[in-house]
Amino acid sequence: MSGWTKIAGRAVALAQANVDTDQLIPARFMSTTRNKGYGGFLLHDARQDDADHVLNRHKCVDILVTRRNFGGGSSREAAVYALVDFGVKAVFAPSFGDIFQSNAVNNGLLPAVLDTAEIELLIDLIGDKDVVAEVDLSVSRAVIGGHVVPFNLEPVWQQKLVNGWDDIDLTAQYNEQIAEFRAARLVAHPWAMPTS
Repeated sequence: MSGWTKIAGRAVALAQANVDTDQLIPARFMSTTRNKGYGGFLLHDARQDDADHVLNRHKCVDILVTRRNFGGGSSREAAVYALVDFGVKAVFAPSFGDIFQSNAVNNGLLPAVLDTAEIELLIDLIGDKDVVAEVDLSVSRAVIGGHVVPFNLEPVWQQKLVNGWDDIDLTAQYNEQIAEFRAARLVAHPWAMPTS
């Protein structure tokens, strides 16, 4: 996965709360291999039932602004795959499912938390159209439809997004310290460490 610091593109509003992972990608599509891409399945049932759905009207979406509890529900990582494969690089919402947030960061998707008033302002500003937007991780700031939006980003998440790291990549940055700890632990407590 490649990392990113700045993105520029189009933002749309999905003015809906409680978009859970079952809605983001229905389970019946998860037997498809990832290399075929999950983007076509993103919010499949909602899009199929509504020809005027925001993602049917806007095929190029880089930034999604939505309401509370986005990505709640099951832990399916495929929900994040569907967003990423659709082209979404950042989601702004008042709250996210905990596991969804971790999965998002591990797959290069920014889950940025804004307060409810800020989200409602952006949803009103965007309306049914798409607007020019950009996100800069280096300063934790976005500009959406000309409106400047600062957001908080945990330093570890910023590091992972900028470098394109998942949890394993992040741990690998400490290989030298881990080896030193193992060597010291083996000397101090040889009975506690496997030697082969």
